[in-house]
Amino acid sequence: MCSAWKHLRTILHHKNLVRSGCFKVGLYKQGMLHDLSKYSPSEFLVGAKYYQGDRSPNNAEREDRGYTSAWLHHKGRNKHHMEYWIDYSLKEGHAMAGMKMPTRYVVEMVVDRISASKNYQKERYQDDSALKYYEHGRKHYLIHPDTEKMLYFLLKMVADRGEEETYHFIRREILKNDRYCKKHHLCTKDEYVGYDVVLEAMKDWENPFEK
Repeated sequence: MCSAWKHLRTILHHKNLVRSGCFKVGLYKQGMLHDLSKYSPSEFLVGAKYYQGDRSPNNAEREDRGYTSAWLHHKGRNKHHMEYWIDYSLKEGHAMAGMKMPTRYVVEMVVDRISASKNYQKERYQDDSALKYYEHGRKHYLIHPDTEKMLYFLLKMVADRGEEETYHFIRREILKNDRYCKKHHLCTKDEYVGYDVVLEAMKDWENPFEK
């Protein structure tokens, strides 16, 4: 089977997993539009060339060329990646920093990370797989502190309580206010609904990343 076909199957399977997860939490539009740039020539041809099967082709291209052209194209077009939200910081001594991500994109990022772990690990996937992958690379990320707290909290919930309970919590406790804002055309009022729910839940919860 040629690498292009294998790569297509991989990204289609990933998209199906993300769509399923997004639908469970009520993010229908994001579930349908997730990662469409992967089918553009700039990303698809590179992905096919560096197809791995058990890890992202971006890593293979980076090892070969010293940078990842497909990733540079991808991260600037998909708002569920924390790298999309890196901008110049207004704080003295901080040239670049992660901006606070709107809640719906943090949730899509969580679903994306769970789905990627399932896609590449297959039968080796466990509820804590996405959390372990995040912890492995966490020290290199430029991410807003509040966004990191929400991301870690939800990945930890998946590891401890499972995917279905986490998705139920997201839909009922985090995104319920987001849906209210959309229904009443108040989306500009607060893009960060749900952050307060997570921060309140974490008050008595030890986050190892804060040590």
